[in-house]
Amino acid sequence: MTSYHVAQLNVARPRADLADPSMADFVAGLARLNALADGAPGFVWRLQDSDTGDATGLRPFGPDIMLNMSVWASVDDLRAYVYRSAHLDSLRRRNEWFHHEGLDHYLVLWWIPAGTLPTVEEAWARLETLGRDGPGPEAFTLRQTFPAP
Repeated sequence: MTSYHVAQLNVARPRADLADPSMADFVAGLARLNALADGAPGFVWRLQDSDTGDATGLRPFGPDIMLNMSVWASVDDLRAYVYRSAHLDSLRRRNEWFHHEGLDHYLVLWWIPAGTLPTVEEAWARLETLGRDGPGPEAFTLRQTFPAP
């Protein structure tokens, strides 16, 4: 077992209110995708509120920015969930539901000591680090990863 886990933050602006019919497929799939993540190999934790079991109502970065944040045992485990599970179907449709206008970067990964959880403030700081410095050991992407410390 490694002494580090990988944390990820993904942010986006919804194209409509979650109650809008154009968002219905996204909303309808949330519970299934969260259950899939929760049971995926290497899954450690995901940000969620106590009311809905997801993070759709959490808007710490502004009322028009949604986020998802999770922790995984490894980058490979995260990649497997994102690209080699039923999650990929929703990922392919993301532009129907979300846009990234005004966001220089929308996905960041970083290493955290196993047994700890990231804060949303830390996550935003990592996203800013990625935007300022590009990918590096402190903040990276799925396309350009860095080894755990």
